[in-house]
Amino acid sequence: MQEEQGPVRAPEFPANITWLQGGPVKLADLRGRPVLIDFWDYTCVNCLRTLPYVQEWHRRYGPLGLAVIGVHAPEFSFARESNNVLHAVRQHGVEYPVVLDNEYAIWQAFTNRYWPAKYLIDGESYLRYHHFGEGAYGQTEEAIQHLLKESFPQILLPGLMEPMRDEDRPGAVCYRVTPELYLGYQRGLIGNVGGVTPDRPAAYRDPGKHMDGHAYLDGDWLLAGEYLARPAADTSAVGD
Repeated sequence: MQEEQGPVRAPEFPANITWLQGGPVKLADLRGRPVLIDFWDYTCVNCLRTLPYVQEWHRRYGPLGLAVIGVHAPEFSFARESNNVLHAVRQHGVEYPVVLDNEYAIWQAFTNRYWPAKYLIDGESYLRYHHFGEGAYGQTEEAIQHLLKESFPQILLPGLMEPMRDEDRPGAVCYRVTPELYLGYQRGLIGNVGGVTPDRPAAYRDPGKHMDGHAYLDGDWLLAGEYLARPAADTSAVGD
């Protein structure tokens, strides 16, 4: 198991932070149990692809002593809205505690820089393992089991879970990484020949010829700085 170098204790959660569900939680109250902390954002595709694994680890190992905490750190301004995050939590069936880290207090305390990011804390509140981005699901589950055995030596653990997707299996063919695409005009590349109409509804037509790394609009859309939405839709519709 890949472990953190040196004894580093996990920082405690701030007292004035907002818990969306299952809180407030103090790491001190979880002493004696391993804790998995998942930094995520509901607008992040990579986070959503790792979410089923985190949920399954919660289902499998929560009854055996693992505590899972989701730290929602927003990439966009509309991802700060608690109603938007709560909708995503319910839509994806997240059952473990979720805290809103809108001011990045937990993010900065962990010196985190990535979406998604997973940190494992042992029963003595020491950081023991981390993984950034997608993948390494088997390795992360092995680390979870290792810390559970440390905390509960007599525990009976299930076998490691099978990959949830074919592309997560060992030896899967990997293609060229798709660059991250943004749909707001501030960071996105909109390829419509006739240009764009920012911050108000407009009708667009797909030109039919496409370039890599660009988004092409067709139909009625409202193009804002950080998102793209149907004119009568919730502005949380599409982020990146």
